[in-house]
Amino acid sequence: MVIGYLGSAAFHQLAPTSQRQYRRILEEIRRNYGDLSIATLAAKHVARIMNAKAGTPAAARDLLRCLRLLVQYAISIGVRQDDATAGIRVKMPKSGGFRTWAEEDISAFEATYPLGSMPRLALALLLGSAQRCADIVKLGRGHVRNGALHLTQQKTDRALTIPITAALAEAINAMPGNDALVYLRNERGQAFTARGFSKWFVKQCERAALNGLSAHGLRKAACRRLAEAGCSANEIAAISGHASLREVERYTRAADQARMARNAVARTEQQHQLANPLAESSKPGEKAR
Repeated sequence: MVIGYLGSAAFHQLAPTSQRQYRRILEEIRRNYGDLSIATLAAKHVARIMNAKAGTPAAARDLLRCLRLLVQYAISIGVRQDDATAGIRVKMPKSGGFRTWAEEDISAFEATYPLGSMPRLALALLLGSAQRCADIVKLGRGHVRNGALHLTQQKTDRALTIPITAALAEAINAMPGNDALVYLRNERGQAFTARGFSKWFVKQCERAALNGLSAHGLRKAACRRLAEAGCSANEIAAISGHASLREVERYTRAADQARMARNAVARTEQQHQLANPLAESSKPGEKAR
């Protein structure tokens, strides 16, 4: 069944990154359970498989996703009538995910890596485009037309046109050899893979004493900046390319909360001054009349 699914149209319609991830997990399923019949797979067996991964909930979630695809494929070719994975969920621990960069983090990184350096260009590309690593590593002069980046996201296959900010243009122009096929290149002068770039960027963060930060955290920071500038969820998604607005709406809600809190405090302060005009205008040492 694993071999059949890997050769199916459903598998080949997935994004390349998803294909690589799913193939790895499906090969694990084949190694561990390949001698068993998927036709007799029951919910209790799925639960047992998930329990064996209880210590690594993220891995259990990914395994369940692939097992569900496999069962659905079996149903589509008439080997099964029901979905043994239906109703089974993996409870994930509460987490904020990749840490979002704060403005102080961005300033510290810029202070460590000046314009004209590869880490600084990477920062500018991540902040200026709000894209994933898989798309960032492909960007080059061929993607620039009429003052904007034109790209098609690997994960969503969504075509985006993103105006180039002044900061991004400055970082690109300051970089020697910015006319190369891709902007970001490793120590050998070759284009990064998405995974290689992600690991390399984490090392640059650690060298700047910014431990726990990542390239994906800058994608989140770019969305945060847009939200703080008053952009709607749809406007942010037009740049980031998020297929779902759920995550983007978190940024806008947080920005709206901060903005409303500032407005509330400002009105409170204003009301306090209006209610105590003599006390506020009195000089030190004078009694209000």
